[in-house]
Amino acid sequence: MRIAVFQATPHPLDLPGNLQRLQQQAQRAAQSGAQLLVCPEMFLSGYNIGREAVARLAEAADGASAQAIAQLCHTQGIAVVYGYAERGTDGQVYNSVQLIDAQGQRLGNYRKTHLFGELDRQQFSAGDVPCPLITLNGWKVGLLICYDIEFPENARQLALAGAELILVPTANMAPYDFICQVTVRARAQENQCYLVYANYCGSEGEIAYCGQSSIIAPDGSVLAMGGQEACQLLADVERERVREGREAFPYLIDLRRDLHR
Repeated sequence: MRIAVFQATPHPLDLPGNLQRLQQQAQRAAQSGAQLLVCPEMFLSGYNIGREAVARLAEAADGASAQAIAQLCHTQGIAVVYGYAERGTDGQVYNSVQLIDAQGQRLGNYRKTHLFGELDRQQFSAGDVPCPLITLNGWKVGLLICYDIEFPENARQLALAGAELILVPTANMAPYDFICQVTVRARAQENQCYLVYANYCGSEGEIAYCGQSSIIAPDGSVLAMGGQEACQLLADVERERVREGREAFPYLIDLRRDLHR
């Protein structure tokens, strides 16, 4: 499967404009042979926009934006993962990501479970359900959001459930470049799975995003990595490399689960 990552500058509060950017990027990715496009955390509305704006722009998982994205996925023949503010049926607002396939079907929706600092806590409620595995083009896929990947338990839980590919929309900022450069590679290698990290670049209010989006192989090697500018990354992933990695480094088999509960 060929995967594209859109490392974007944030366009806060511009939902129509971000939908248009998503359509353009999906078309470009599809023309490059990609079957999946991954966008940053809170892509539709911007991330650092304040509690009132988040609440105003929040939508249901099957709302108008989801329907528009489902249509563009079907038109372009590509699956898309995007971040957005979700208004739950409980009335709470969540920092969520959604995966819609190339037929326009909603395959999975995940709410960020580990909120980052006051910025997250002032804007969102925390999700309380781990991401279930999603099957996309024969791959077993898991979703996490930004700060989630900094807790090794989250990626390990997905890997133990069988995840071969973990997709991580993010809004990582300076001075946390270490996460982009080291942590995401370690998470891929220690679980012998592919990891896709889709970050912002540029700035949003007082936040300076650190870019460095990446597509990482099961051995921790970098297949594609962005710099500090907006770009679209491409890389091919192969399920055989996951199998080979788990044979060479059988951490998931050798783990003493009876000691780690």
